[in-house]
Amino acid sequence: MRDSFNQFELDNMGNDPDNYIWGIFYFNPKDYRIILPKRNKYLGWTLNFAKVETYLILFFIIAGGWLVSMM
Repeated sequence: MRDSFNQFELDNMGNDPDNYIWGIFYFNPKDYRIILPKRNKYLGWTLNFAKVETYLILFFIIAGGWLVSMM
């Protein structure tokens, strides 16, 4: 079951430095989002590496790049 968080709580989780591994990889199993804005929202988006879906996304991006390079 997914916990419901309001926008303020989601922003606090995304800005909390304790949820980052080595300062760059976001890892928070309590956060249900897979893709979320970076701490500085002007720099784009980041992935939540606590979710299996993140690794599937990365796998398909890498596999797609590999397939295109083989053609």
